[in-house]
Amino acid sequence: MVNVTLKDGVVKSFDRPVTAADVAKELGMGLYKAACAARIDGELKDLRTVLDHDCQLEILTFDDKDGQWAFNHSASHILAQAVMHLFPNAKFAIGPAIDNGFYYDFDVEPAFTPEDLEKIEKEMAAIVKQALPIERFELDPQEALELMKDQPYKVELIEEHAGKGEKISFYKQGDFTDLCAGPHLMTTAPVKAVKLTSSTGAYWRGSEKNKMLCRIYGTAFPKKSQLEEYLERLEEAKRRDHRKLGKELGLFTLMDEGPGFPFFLPKGMVLRNTLIDYWRQVHKRYGYVEISTPMMLNRSLWERSGHWDHYKENMYTTVIDDVDFAIKPMNCPGGMLVYKSEPHSYRDLPLRVGELGLVHRHELSGALHGLFRVRCFTQDDAHIFMTWEQMKDEIKNVVRLFDEVYSVFGLTYQIEVSTMPEDHMGDVKDWDFATETLKAAVTEMGKDYIINEGDGAFYGPKLDFHLADSLGRTWQCGTIQLDMQLPERFELEYTGADNEKHRPVMIHRVVLGSIERFIGVITEHFAGAFPMWLAPVQVEVIPVSEKYNDYAAKVAAALDEAGLRVEKDFRPEKIGYKIRQAQLQKIPYMLIVGEKEEAEGTVSVRSRKDGDKGAVALSDFIAAAEQEVLTRAL
Repeated sequence: MVNVTLKDGVVKSFDRPVTAADVAKELGMGLYKAACAARIDGELKDLRTVLDHDCQLEILTFDDKDGQWAFNHSASHILAQAVMHLFPNAKFAIGPAIDNGFYYDFDVEPAFTPEDLEKIEKEMAAIVKQALPIERFELDPQEALELMKDQPYKVELIEEHAGKGEKISFYKQGDFTDLCAGPHLMTTAPVKAVKLTSSTGAYWRGSEKNKMLCRIYGTAFPKKSQLEEYLERLEEAKRRDHRKLGKELGLFTLMDEGPGFPFFLPKGMVLRNTLIDYWRQVHKRYGYVEISTPMMLNRSLWERSGHWDHYKENMYTTVIDDVDFAIKPMNCPGGMLVYKSEPHSYRDLPLRVGELGLVHRHELSGALHGLFRVRCFTQDDAHIFMTWEQMKDEIKNVVRLFDEVYSVFGLTYQIEVSTMPEDHMGDVKDWDFATETLKAAVTEMGKDYIINEGDGAFYGPKLDFHLADSLGRTWQCGTIQLDMQLPERFELEYTGADNEKHRPVMIHRVVLGSIERFIGVITEHFAGAFPMWLAPVQVEVIPVSEKYNDYAAKVAAALDEAGLRVEKDFRPEKIGYKIRQAQLQKIPYMLIVGEKEEAEGTVSVRSRKDGDKGAVALSDFIAAAEQEVLTRAL
């Protein structure tokens, strides 16, 4: 007998080994047709996997992240098969699933054109229509090398795995065979709707030292209607692209003289400083003190922290007076030195220390992307030093802070628990304790989480907060990382109630993550129409003609005195043009003034959200605007 425990706890018993697909069919044809993959005893597997022992099983559909992953991975193989048919001289690199789709890298000359993508799409549709069975098989390394002898990129990958003594897995569909770990769909048939979105250059394995390949990006869905909805969201995302809006709204710019090093313009600095001011206010209320640590520190410090061994390839280094130095990629080691600079008692703990530290990390040029992936950024770090007994309460306190901050921007989140990676420091028992403490803190607050196995930092497990924006896209910003390694490495101590020395435990945490990246996120979230408290320009005063410039100047002065950010438009242009320009700049309020307004001491209000609101007393507008800023209304 094989006993299969389903997600809801129901046990299905079979008198012989069965596949995950068989179980799905037993549960209903609707589920069987929608099934993409299976999770067996916590591991992602093919539906064709044989269940020959008691196990836990979850059938995954396109609605599940991992099911969608298998679906998109299969779509990437269909793409490669179509390219093989149309461009037989192409060499194949890799073709993984990614968030919202897939890509495949090809070595091909000349590069693909938009017309080529249309032809490939049609060929993919023909492959899908054939409903080709997808079959998995394994070969010994030498057999695998023989099979792929005409594909140099596949040969390179096989040779890397050959020394492990493992068989090499392949997937075959019709006349196409690819080196792959899977999982995949049972056939090509479910991939009903495909769109190849772009073609671009990509270095083999992301290294500028390797050959530039041609990468095709695509997305796929079980239904045409789902694809159409996705493409509409994609068009909206293009309109919200922070790089486009950053230029149009005068927030920031990127220049060839400093790739990956953003320049913030005057309005961008207003936005940035307003965000930082809010960060400081919140942290003061939650009991944090603020420090600043040097941007460059010597090699011995980074060796002591473990970064020199674990992170050196991402660090910028130099030599000063024959001593190796590194520009900091993280603020943590400097924070350790600050703690160590004076003695501490248990009465000082928990000690919450914040830092808005500028850090530098070497990113490959091909990975740079606006404010989302840069080479220098301001990390809104904090390090909390505490006793073991205070750990759970401090985690809860940080989550409460996160709740408050994210709600101000109208952002919701999903929590992910990242566990011990292979490349880790410290005792497994400490890791287990820390991981369970994170889970318990979240659970006791009534929050759900998902597990991300093996993706913790090298010094401890963590909670990652994935924010959902107004388009439903997710961004990983906040993180809470437990660390029992750095306090040990830096020999941090506090004097306990027993008058003995003890080792504190520490939390690393960021709420915004990177100030630059968070500005990119909220720029797209709000489509550049920032709430009034954040808007670089809150009010634009527009006289209907130059005769009323003096009154407009008095109105602007009163707004400025009230602490509002105001601009005046005295250009000799028509009033309609000025209003349109203010709308394009997404300014929350326009105050139109003319003869009637000057005579009555009023302003005619045009709201970005509500349109024309008519004439109101200037004092009443100022009072309402101040309240809107004070409450940080969305």
